[in-house]
Amino acid sequence: MIVHCNYTRDRVRELGPPGLQTVWEKESMIFKVEDFQEYGKQQFESVVASATNAQNGLGAIATAYGDYARKAYEDSKSFVEKLSGVKSLEKVIEVQTEYAKTAYETFVAESQKIAGLYGDLAKQVAKPFETPASKFAPAPAQ
Repeated sequence: MIVHCNYTRDRVRELGPPGLQTVWEKESMIFKVEDFQEYGKQQFESVVASATNAQNGLGAIATAYGDYARKAYEDSKSFVEKLSGVKSLEKVIEVQTEYAKTAYETFVAESQKIAGLYGDLAKQVAKPFETPASKFAPAPAQ
């Protein structure tokens, strides 16, 4: 099936998706419906791939949060056990300082890891929109 379109060649080049096979007749253009179907299929596959990547990314983030919570719980449990066996005030302060330092370092390291996972997720989710958005971006100044 062939659909007739009254756009000029230049206008179609601005608006049309890349890779469409066109047949030119004077200043008008003819599109094949199969070309639109193929383009739609490619876009659908891109969206499905993006959704799969987003699901995997969210799973990785949830796992990282779970690992951090488990480690924080184990560290707290260990701290309480050490603290219960201490007899002097000096040793209490030493154990508490050690725990605070370890908890802070773990928090910073895990926060950076999770932030990196969020960054990767954002890149993966935005990837299908890069090509269409690049059509509307202004040309770089030279």
